[in-house]
Amino acid sequence: MTDFSCVITAGGENGGSEGPDALRASVASVLGQSLRGSEAVVVLAARADGPTRTAARALADSSLDRVRLIHPDPAARTTGALRNAGLDAATGRYVLVLTPGERLHRHACRNLWQAGERSRADLVAGRWSRTTEEGGKEQEPPWQGELYARSRTVTRFSDAPQLVVRDALVTGFCLRREAARRHGLRYEEDLAHGEILFGPLAAAAVGRIALVRRLIVTGRAVPDRARDLAALVEAHRRVAATLDAHGLPALREERERAFVRDHLVPLARSFPRLPAARRTRAAATAARVLTAPVPRELPPLERVAATLLARGDAEGVLTAAYALSRPATVCAPVAPVAAGEGGRMEWDEHCPVDITELGHQYRQFGGARLMNRLTRCTAEEGRLLLEGRLVLPPHLAPDAPFTATLEFRARGGARAVVFPVDDVRHDGNGVTWGARADVSRLLRPIGVRDTAWDARLIVEAGGVRSVSDLFGPQDLVEGTAVRFAARPRLGQLAGDTWEPYITLKDHLALRLTARRRPARTTRRLVRYATHFRPARKAKLLARALRKRLDRYRSRGFKATTYNTWLIRLPVRRGSVVFESHMGRCYGDSPRALHEEIRRQGLKLRATWSYDTSPAGFPDDARLVRRWSWRYLWALARAEFWVDNQGFPQHLRKPSRTTYLQTWHGSAYKRMGFDETRVRLQNAPQRERLQQAVHRFDHFLVRSEHDVATLARAYRLPEDRLLRTGYPRNDALIAERTRTETEGRLPRPPLAEALGIDDHKKVVLYAPTFRGGPAAGGKQARRRLLLDVREFAERFGDRYTLLVRAHYLEAARLPLCPPGTVIDVSRHHDVSELLTLADVLVTDYSSIMFDFALLDRPVLLYAPDLDTYAAERGSYFDLREKAPGPVTETQEELFGQLAELKKSDIRHASHRAAFAAEFGSYDRGDAARQVVAAVFSPQGAFRTTDHHDRGAGR
Repeated sequence: MTDFSCVITAGGENGGSEGPDALRASVASVLGQSLRGSEAVVVLAARADGPTRTAARALADSSLDRVRLIHPDPAARTTGALRNAGLDAATGRYVLVLTPGERLHRHACRNLWQAGERSRADLVAGRWSRTTEEGGKEQEPPWQGELYARSRTVTRFSDAPQLVVRDALVTGFCLRREAARRHGLRYEEDLAHGEILFGPLAAAAVGRIALVRRLIVTGRAVPDRARDLAALVEAHRRVAATLDAHGLPALREERERAFVRDHLVPLARSFPRLPAARRTRAAATAARVLTAPVPRELPPLERVAATLLARGDAEGVLTAAYALSRPATVCAPVAPVAAGEGGRMEWDEHCPVDITELGHQYRQFGGARLMNRLTRCTAEEGRLLLEGRLVLPPHLAPDAPFTATLEFRARGGARAVVFPVDDVRHDGNGVTWGARADVSRLLRPIGVRDTAWDARLIVEAGGVRSVSDLFGPQDLVEGTAVRFAARPRLGQLAGDTWEPYITLKDHLALRLTARRRPARTTRRLVRYATHFRPARKAKLLARALRKRLDRYRSRGFKATTYNTWLIRLPVRRGSVVFESHMGRCYGDSPRALHEEIRRQGLKLRATWSYDTSPAGFPDDARLVRRWSWRYLWALARAEFWVDNQGFPQHLRKPSRTTYLQTWHGSAYKRMGFDETRVRLQNAPQRERLQQAVHRFDHFLVRSEHDVATLARAYRLPEDRLLRTGYPRNDALIAERTRTETEGRLPRPPLAEALGIDDHKKVVLYAPTFRGGPAAGGKQARRRLLLDVREFAERFGDRYTLLVRAHYLEAARLPLCPPGTVIDVSRHHDVSELLTLADVLVTDYSSIMFDFALLDRPVLLYAPDLDTYAAERGSYFDLREKAPGPVTETQEELFGQLAELKKSDIRHASHRAAFAAEFGSYDRGDAARQVVAAVFSPQGAFRTTDHHDRGAGR
């Protein structure tokens, strides 16, 4: 008996990627297993074609001991029947089924076998990937990340609901053969895509299930949903019936939603790439088989697509497909349900799905993206004839006549050619238009690097312009043979024909092609000249040169050069390098110090670093981009370094440079060497952190809490601490004094700049950092825990919500009524936002320590407080010392906000105690004290050379 039997069917009806190549790939992956006791059981159908039969025999003959060829009963025609024959013929301790084309990872059988033996599980499942429809790349389903986050064993399949809610067990799992026979597990022979049902049946029948976080199977084909929709729906229904039979209605409802997202929505997205006949057949099939109501808990556009599919509306699904890929685009004549601004909106009168949360009711002509459906693209009298319809709901239509022009713009360039649109008609729900473009005469490309031109329609009314691309399905142009003579400026050898086509983004464009012999010959010669051996060698040389240049531009090379050579440069007296939040903003305490230095007229030369854009940074300072050579030069020659986060850890501090670390907030969560993450790091990593911190000559603290937490966590000696408070908080102390003497009005100028009404109070929502930056150093876009749309609906008439995401993150905000929700994440200085806010809503952010100085209401919204405190660790019990009420649900938060005055009175003493404990050194003169102590000629503190202890090395 072998350890593993891998059943592979060939030639069955409703199979996968059938064919000899797919069969060879699957068998080869079995033979290449690191677990030698694995066999391939090839079940060859009687109806298999000649090449497949030949390939199967050759595979069996080449490896007699590990490949067995099974000839089932000729009546076994379906894939399910062939798989059952393979299960009967299997001799391994474990059995696994592969569809032709699926490939096992090299260690798949070993990983499954080890997990099964260790856990004594009857079913062992792991991750799998599939080939995407675009480009054929391998991609894992996104929901697998949570299911296989860690290897584990469950005793019931309901303990890992994603196993049956999603199609997790279509491949990538094995069964203990004895358990499969004991429970009588068989594939349904009358069901195409029977693997969708077999996996959940097996999971429900067996006891222990082991989940392995390793990749098991690659190369699974994406089902042809337009062709196999009826079979997919039937398999889904039988799985749902199984969940009902086990008394799991909640899982059934969850699976209904998952089926829409995993199958119906991708089918709708594929409509622009399907021919019209297939779109019609698929919609008709959907209308026949989709009898269950569409789940209401789905996002609006997914509900729209599923509803239109169930109604068999092929044209409507095509429109929904465009909307799914562009949610901010108005694609249908949305119909208002309730009168007045902010009322409910539906997709259209024929599809009454609520799409209010898309925010189309708040958009205006010129600012809204409108779908422009191309309905005709043909040739007429030597000109390109285009007709289309621009969606324009009545609430967006301006009270002015419409004019339009058709523009073709060179892709990636600035050149554009405009054609008049003579036929423009507004019919209530849209604008119908038609244009005839003489592209042969007027569109004159150079012929090199401008061979693709994108079409856009520009509609103008009342001085307001709306620009839209021309959307059309792929078959609108394919096969129509619409071509026009081209006249490139480089001559006919560069190209001779314009051809319209639909891009991968479903938009109309023109491309310059070569159809006549001279142009074709020229292109062949150019291709040969750029691909023959000398040209290939030149390309390799250029690539190697680019690699070398990239190395010279890399941070590693720059850090080495800086630490070896630049650090030896003489210090330039009076030069200061400022940096705030790693160059992402001009704000915080470094800004306050810079402005205090400027106010006192000290003769210091300021240099500010910026991360991506210099916009918003001071004009009177030298600006350098972070990690540029100018940045490194400035650091090497600076007499002072000032920042609130940390200059790059790999850069040593020159021995004659003074490093002032202002820091960016008091600590609730554990920091530095108190963090579990840091304690689990290896010794070199911890030493690198210690060396980076050891560069600090001065470290600002605002209370003894900072001394006991931050100073201790970063192992800072007493002589480096400046008990001055934070310079950034001087503005808050001044604002509190002004408010107590003069009142809240007039508001700071920022209120007018943001368009905030005087009668509205301002709520600042500033959540803490919850993860690492996105790949490539970009900000990670995360969904907020607070539902800002519901906030706008309930409190938009009384409050304006300012959303301030963490500087390492970016918020995803829905479209809300004007003046209710404003994203201020890009505003440089958070102190200006704090002085403007009447109420602060946060979770664990250090911003609460600063805002408490204003003696204004603080509401803490912490739905995951216990989990966060357990995972990250904290220095005190937030519920015990909080400056305001701690809410764990949104309803609790909104309840506190609705009775804000009572809540404010109730927590006034807590807020005062909080400010006294955590801001005792913030007295309003921190910037003056720090400048006097560090920068003035009479300052008592000067630089300390820490290099004898290896600082920053």
